Amino acid sequence: MSILFKNAQIIDPTADDVTTRDLMVRDGKIVDPSGKAETVIECSGKYLAPGIVDIGVKVCEPGERHKESYKTAGAAAAAGGVTTIVTRPDTDPAIDTPEALEFIRRRAAEVAPVNVLHIAALTKGRAGREMTEIGFLQDAGAVAFSDGYRVVQNTKVLARAMVYAKSLGALIIAHPQEPILSYGGVATSGKFASLRGLPHVSPMAERMGLDRDISMIEMTGAAYHADQITTARALPALERAKKNGLNITAGTSIHHLTLNEFDIADYRSFFKMTPPLRSEDDRIAMVEAVSAGLIDIISSQHTPQDEESKRLPFEAAASGAVGLETFLPAVLRLYHSGHLSLNQIFRAASFNPAKRLGLNSGRLDIGAPADLMLFDADVPYVLNRDDLHSKSKNTPFDEARLQGKVLRTFVGGQEVYRA
Repeated sequence: MSILFKNAQIIDPTADDVTTRDLMVRDGKIVDPSGKAETVIECSGKYLAPGIVDIGVKVCEPGERHKESYKTAGAAAAAGGVTTIVTRPDTDPAIDTPEALEFIRRRAAEVAPVNVLHIAALTKGRAGREMTEIGFLQDAGAVAFSDGYRVVQNTKVLARAMVYAKSLGALIIAHPQEPILSYGGVATSGKFASLRGLPHVSPMAERMGLDRDISMIEMTGAAYHADQITTARALPALERAKKNGLNITAGTSIHHLTLNEFDIADYRSFFKMTPPLRSEDDRIAMVEAVSAGLIDIISSQHTPQDEESKRLPFEAAASGAVGLETFLPAVLRLYHSGHLSLNQIFRAASFNPAKRLGLNSGRLDIGAPADLMLFDADVPYVLNRDDLHSKSKNTPFDEARLQGKVLRTFVGGQEVYRA
């Protein structure tokens, strides 16, 4: 099967500019645009980009299927232009054995229309006491290892896991926080949190957690990715670690790039995140760090929560928000405001995460998989959370004015979504 995308504005994450040209797909791969195609799609100047590779998506199978299943998460991803989701292991029970991993791999392959890769737990039960069988889990298909938002407090356990991971070439994904200092905090320390009477945590908790992890990377030589850097105070340490040649990358969430602490003013629990939303100065610093390439990856940190978990007082409500379907319009806020170019956005949302995981996707090179999204960056609309494909509807963008919609999504050259 062959498809010719005509007159598309091509967003190549490895280039500096958007170009208008044709793109050809044959047998699921991007090929040289010559010869005839069985199907011609007239793009009429709409944008064609590599599909998003989203690291850190929570799918609630097994254990909490009422919040999100692989079927609904896959549908939400396709509608959001996310062609590869990389799932977290913080399920109930945790994905900490080859058997559990095999179960969710089969489940995802049966029902999800997009590519699904899996992160396995770093320690058994994500309890931080004993490392998992990293080698067996890697053989079973795990692409990285993480305890999710739980910090491994025992540095001896973490050191052993990192040394073992290094010997296998495995990637460790961690959540940089000082766990004692950050325990119970639902807002970022400052005058605003105090006025709202909310338990708060200093941004230094993130800096302290990152400093510790950087020391561990220096000691063990492990490959490491920080899932979310959200405060300016952590950036100098990250920059030094990179300049010193450590095998470290960092990500941030789309919510921390587009929202700030003032959004919790009305105690709306849809804005309760982990880490909590930061100051406007921190938000701007994160955007600038993405622009400069210091922060490598943007992710949705898609975390479904049901109504019973969210319809509680702010302090008691569950943390997290869904983000697969709102990833594109949210990040396009930064494009329309002039803070990031489209090439920079897709470098952080597609190319860099694929590169970190050793994938051939996230790019538009000849021979790359035809995982693509066609979208209109300018169409305005008001989001209705009931229209989302996710089972859980806990989006902070409910009733928000957004700009930009996915028109069509392709995975391996097969159309999996059409608006």
